[in-house]
Amino acid sequence: MIVRIVKLEFKKENISSFERIFDKTKDKIRSFEGCSLLELYQDTHEPSIFFTYSQWEGEEYLEAYRNSDFFKEVWGKTRELFADKPTAWSVQKIHSLN
Repeated sequence: MIVRIVKLEFKKENISSFERIFDKTKDKIRSFEGCSLLELYQDTHEPSIFFTYSQWEGEEYLEAYRNSDFFKEVWGKTRELFADKPTAWSVQKIHSLN
């Protein structure tokens, strides 16, 4: 399993636009083959910073999503809203305590 964490920083005036884009696309992202979890977080002190957290069955599924026309369209709309360059990590879960 691959966990993908992406830090996104938006111009303050674009926060609501991003939230609308995410709300419209979240179900399709989550239903993409190989995606088992999708979450969105917002920084508690800086409301213009968001993190997406997603789990993928394997790197090949994440890459298929990232190479899809759907991703390219959504990312094209989203990146216009950024205040800073996004940062992304692909990691493997080692432990989880519930």
